[in-house]
Amino acid sequence: MNLLKSIHNKDVQTFYWCMERKKRELMTNMSRFVSHSADGHLYLVFVLILFSVGESKFILLLISAFCIERLFYLFMKKGFKRNRPAALENFRSFIQPSDQFSFPSGHTSGTFLIAYFLDIMFPEFNTLWYIWAVSVGLSRIFLGVHVPTDTAMGAILGTISGMLIIGVFA
Repeated sequence: MNLLKSIHNKDVQTFYWCMERKKRELMTNMSRFVSHSADGHLYLVFVLILFSVGESKFILLLISAFCIERLFYLFMKKGFKRNRPAALENFRSFIQPSDQFSFPSGHTSGTFLIAYFLDIMFPEFNTLWYIWAVSVGLSRIFLGVHVPTDTAMGAILGTISGMLIIGVFA
């Protein structure tokens, strides 16, 4: 229990450090844009592109991976019930989150899952896919709706979900 408290304290310290560095309006606007790119509409575009090039098996793998990822995401979200940073004293986030709990970051887990699949389809652009995924995770911190371990666990969850489905069924 002492270890968890220590991790939480470091997490909150890192969060406040990030908040001190994002007072600029440009950073907030960029974070909103990047975060919005992970709301899910681009995932549909990706599926439509895959469908147009005849990758129905890959679409089934992606949908299966999303089902696994969302199942674990919901299980963890409801199980840990970790409050968002808005619960911290004298703090207000820059956007309204969709729910009360923050662990893990769903935006981050979704983007890392998509980045993993994009890396398989288009490996020559793998750096771009993962820069996008990391940027989404950072944007969620800078917007004040997650602390660093929320996004770290989201990255792990999304990546492992993709690896599991590809490893078992591809």
